[in-house]
Amino acid sequence: MIQACNVTLRLGKRALFEDVNIKFTEGNCYGLIGANGAGKSTFLKILTGEIEPSKGEVVLTPGQRLSFLKQDHFKYDEFNVLDTVIMGNQRLYDIMQEKDAIYAKEDFTEEDGIHASELEGEFATLNGWEAESDAATLLNGLGIETDLHYSLMKDLNGGQKVKVLLAQALFGNPDILLLDEPTNHLDLDAIRWLEEFLINFENTVIVVSHDRYFLNKVCTHIADIDYAKIQLYAGNYDFWYESSQLMIKQMKEANKKKEEKIKELQEFIQRFSANASKSKQATSRKRALEKIELDDIKPSSRKYPYIDFRPQREIGNEVLTVEHLSKTIDGVKVLDDVSFIINKEDKVAFVGSNTIATTTLFKILAGEMEPDEGSYKWGVTTSQSYFPKDNTKDFSGDEIIVDWLMQFSSEKDVTYVRGFLGRMLFSGEEGVKKVKVLSGGEKVRVMLSKMMIMASNVLIMDEPTNHLDMESITALNNGMIKFPGVVLFTSQDHQFIQTIANRIMELTPNGLIDKITTYDEYLDSDELARKRQILSVQEEENED
Repeated sequence: MIQACNVTLRLGKRALFEDVNIKFTEGNCYGLIGANGAGKSTFLKILTGEIEPSKGEVVLTPGQRLSFLKQDHFKYDEFNVLDTVIMGNQRLYDIMQEKDAIYAKEDFTEEDGIHASELEGEFATLNGWEAESDAATLLNGLGIETDLHYSLMKDLNGGQKVKVLLAQALFGNPDILLLDEPTNHLDLDAIRWLEEFLINFENTVIVVSHDRYFLNKVCTHIADIDYAKIQLYAGNYDFWYESSQLMIKQMKEANKKKEEKIKELQEFIQRFSANASKSKQATSRKRALEKIELDDIKPSSRKYPYIDFRPQREIGNEVLTVEHLSKTIDGVKVLDDVSFIINKEDKVAFVGSNTIATTTLFKILAGEMEPDEGSYKWGVTTSQSYFPKDNTKDFSGDEIIVDWLMQFSSEKDVTYVRGFLGRMLFSGEEGVKKVKVLSGGEKVRVMLSKMMIMASNVLIMDEPTNHLDMESITALNNGMIKFPGVVLFTSQDHQFIQTIANRIMELTPNGLIDKITTYDEYLDSDELARKRQILSVQEEENED
């Protein structure tokens, strides 16, 4: 159990948290949610002891071990992968190092023998004999192959390091597990593995995530940060959303009835206060009026952008034909003889672990890269807007946001352009920020403003949900569902894909998989195919 007792944190004059009291108990998974800047990551750091509150304290059940997902991807560069994971239980790792140092001594003394015996006993208590196999199981589950387990961390790429640090946090069955955006940079297979791990995890989990499907899948409770307080709800993210909306609705309805009663009493008092025969009744109603209090309904601090893609021209029957497209980058064949036809009703999600292939395909279709072989042809009625995964070059100049967006607008009117920025929560002085100083989330919102103002009937979107908060993801999700044109997109957000796509494509080493289906149906068929493949291999081994 971990508990925040009267926790207050002040940053200057602003109170990020004010007298927060909340208890996180064993066997539950808590999703910590709130608007950007509400303090989700800061609250996790308060729980770990990394940040001291201005007032109050964090109480941890004595003897329990707390583990958290570390964000420093370079801290363990000189250690091998397996050791880095085992460091998730620092005491166990220290015992292993100390044991090895003692046994390596040439002048091994009786005292060394006694101390080594004590260490061996503690080592066994901490399941030290299973440490390497447990660490390897976690790594394999997250997609880190066995041949990398003894590699140095500095030799891994960024995505692999993220998985190792996640395995480190999960290692050794911690009593309390804190995870800040654990699904970032994970492929879908790794996310599904993590979901199952957390569902079966029997201790306490507190997780921050922008992935609504993930929160729905793993959470038993939602802890909502709003107005410097944390409100606890039983149930997953969808249940929180419905409950919170219902609560506001009920309070508004209750207030409406109270307002009607107030009006009725005021009219009676005004009408009969001077009437001697009715004076007692008027006095009684005055007392009743004084007792009526309206509920104080604070609007949420969350802000939802308004995303509405309206194509200037209706799309025709001929949209896109791709024939035998191939591309080699740095000696690696990224695309190999890819062919498909896109129809006017298609909203296509490109899924799978081969994200380089998808990004390369999108760059070619957007005219930013030439194929080595093959061709593609857009229909004459089409117009395309492209959302790149890496927008660094788009925001390298000195322009302010309004001027940057103006170049993509057919109407060269500042008020018109500011209207699109306002929809994306850039109001007043924010519109004159220089584009090169924008945060990751702000850059994404500006790119979406660009796509709205261009009014294209085809959207090509490479990981558009990256860097967005939950509110912006929800708004983008709804905007793409309503969009009447064609969409080619990729995302790691399960709910985003499931609710938008009517066609799934996956670029695999064995060619293109192309199915008219929902994402859940695709995953079910994919899982079935994998199980059949495993059974087939097992049958062949049994026959041998």
